[in-house]
Amino acid sequence: MKLEQYIQEKYDGEKYWFVEEVQSIANQQRIQDIFDKKEYLNGKHKILSRSGYKYNGKEFNPRKIVLQYAKTLLNFQKSYLLQNPLTLTGKDEVVGEYQKINRKGKYNRINIKILDKVLKYGSVAEYLYMDKGMIKSKLIDPSEGYPVYDHQNNLIAFIEAYMSDAIEYYIVYKDDVVESYNNKGGEIRLVEQYANLSGLPIIYHNENELSDTDGRSELDDWIGILDNMEDLISKYTDSFYKFIDPILVTVGQQLKGEALPSEVIGKGLSLDDGAEAKFISGQMDHQTFQTIYKTLLQSLLDVSSTPAVSLNKTDVSNLSEVSIKLLFQLAEIKAGMNEMFMREGIEERFDKVRHLLDEYKAIRFSDDDYDTLDVVFQNAQPSNDKEIIENLKVLREIQGYSLESLLEKSPYTTDVRQEKERLMGESVVDPQGKESDPLDKKANETVEN
Repeated sequence: MKLEQYIQEKYDGEKYWFVEEVQSIANQQRIQDIFDKKEYLNGKHKILSRSGYKYNGKEFNPRKIVLQYAKTLLNFQKSYLLQNPLTLTGKDEVVGEYQKINRKGKYNRINIKILDKVLKYGSVAEYLYMDKGMIKSKLIDPSEGYPVYDHQNNLIAFIEAYMSDAIEYYIVYKDDVVESYNNKGGEIRLVEQYANLSGLPIIYHNENELSDTDGRSELDDWIGILDNMEDLISKYTDSFYKFIDPILVTVGQQLKGEALPSEVIGKGLSLDDGAEAKFISGQMDHQTFQTIYKTLLQSLLDVSSTPAVSLNKTDVSNLSEVSIKLLFQLAEIKAGMNEMFMREGIEERFDKVRHLLDEYKAIRFSDDDYDTLDVVFQNAQPSNDKEIIENLKVLREIQGYSLESLLEKSPYTTDVRQEKERLMGESVVDPQGKESDPLDKKANETVEN
């Protein structure tokens, strides 16, 4: 379905149809949910709405302990997948051009921001444009983005809507044009219109069982557990302070006399022969609290696929490479799921960059060369780099691995193309004029001798 048909069928061809689209119930509910997530991450938790009550005839203000575990879990997932820069592989000409664009457009930082937004809010939009001949990207905040889909879930338009200084702004992205509107002066009017060079924005979103077009925030799985942890620890802390105020009980005859002044430190009590005094306090079941709290914390780690060792919740020593992989198995699975939607969006970005290079910079690649372009994610799993390098060395010596594959798998290489150029500059030529592998020690020793 084309956008014109969508507008005609749903809004009777209304000129400012995008205003009604933005104000639809479904979109407003989605945006409100995003604002709720932002407030939660900013520290507005359910425990803070806990009301006071009376205890022993006095007004008591209960403890309200906020646990910001959500930020820690989000930072772990984000860093685990993208802490190490992505590696581009493929034909040297293609990779070289895309690496220039990555560096100038700061795409390693943009990738981290994309993953951050998707984990927090479920989706985010990226729009590619050209600025003084440079290809750049703009991320549209999820609370300001409104994708428009047809009945077959095809993206046919995108609306960016926000308010500033009591003025509403609308930017409508169409396939071939971008239109900018605002209601400055009281009425909506077209302010600017320019050609859309890269097409519609790229929509990144994770899996959602209820929708093929909307993502789902990771916080939806965590907030319920965190609310119970905050409620438990806050109420236990209140109980602790109540029970440390014991009641004095005397048995037998108390001697009558002048009362001790209240300001005396270390007060005393005079009793007759055979009388006794003791403090009685309530008994707290700390073991039950500890069991429940640990169970909730472990559930939080399991649901978020976070290894306990990453949050210092378990002791480790003398672990083998296999043991480390087992500890991080859930994190690897989760990173693979995050990689899937990130890769899908990055591949769409590659296609748009190719179009911009072809149409506006006269840089063209053949289909075969372009199809070699790929991206390699290097997860931040603790590993024995020495063992990896030794394995790569053995594979290289038995000619079971190419130099390019070795560089791609090396934990110390981020720019394969640049490293290859440096190695070729260090290559050795033997007396017969044959170029030897710069990594082949035997060949180098022979030439030197």
